[in-house]
Amino acid sequence: MKWKAALKDFEHYLKIERGLANNSIKNYILDIEKLIGYLEEHNLDESPEKINKSIVQQFIYEIAKKVNPRSQARIISGLKSFFSYMVFEDYRVDNPMDLIESPKIGRKLPDTLSEDEINDLIDSIDLSKPEGERNRAMLETLYGCGLRVSELINLRLSDLYFEEDFIKVTGKGDKQRFVPISKVNKKYITIYRKEVRVHQKVQKDFEDILFLNRRGKQLTRAMVFTIIKQLAEKIGLKKNISPHTFRHSFATHLLQNGADLRAIQQMLGHESITTTEVYMHVDKTHLEDVLNNFHPRKKE
Repeated sequence: MKWKAALKDFEHYLKIERGLANNSIKNYILDIEKLIGYLEEHNLDESPEKINKSIVQQFIYEIAKKVNPRSQARIISGLKSFFSYMVFEDYRVDNPMDLIESPKIGRKLPDTLSEDEINDLIDSIDLSKPEGERNRAMLETLYGCGLRVSELINLRLSDLYFEEDFIKVTGKGDKQRFVPISKVNKKYITIYRKEVRVHQKVQKDFEDILFLNRRGKQLTRAMVFTIIKQLAEKIGLKKNISPHTFRHSFATHLLQNGADLRAIQQMLGHESITTTEVYMHVDKTHLEDVLNNFHPRKKE
């Protein structure tokens, strides 16, 4: 089997059988392409079925010199998945990655914004421009609903269930969930829809997309990143923030104010509670209050 054919089969497996999002699939394929590039660079004629453990180990050793431990761990994880798939499909009898361990990287705590910082960012938006109302509605939705940037730009008019106080969100692997939406958030989306979006010439195939660019098409992820970076510069915010920072802040502020971790998990669309538990490590100041308020031995 050639590498190109193996990659195509693996991509199909990730999409159809595992239901992964396109971005995740792309990262898996890039990891394997790094290994293919290494083989070509060293004139090693090794097929996916025959490549042995020592060559893969040498590749990981070389990669470790060029990338940080977190990137190295991701590449190892991608290769393990690929060769596990090869074993599963009977192309191989062994996984050459079995004895290769990922570097110890620890858990990266997400950056967050304070409520005041979020307010300052939103207050700095120039509402005299049509895109100002859109940008305010977008930031309120990122923070108010804890969305990923991909979920924000794919949000549709038909996903808004304002009478029921929910929006329908399509997350990773096209999995859908319903997320509560506040009155404030609904207000700013409604202003954008009725005062700005209604006057736009919407391009074909984008009629149902909620947030549009000036040409009447769907916004890109990069555009949302740029909007947030520019607002941060405008108020002199020194933190390195992105759309995901609003999602982290959403979860952290809910937890700090006493929200149940399982409820936060559902709203974020995390498959595993372990992913959500990272927010337990962000700010421990509230834990003493929880102990004092809820433990039966709170009083002497």
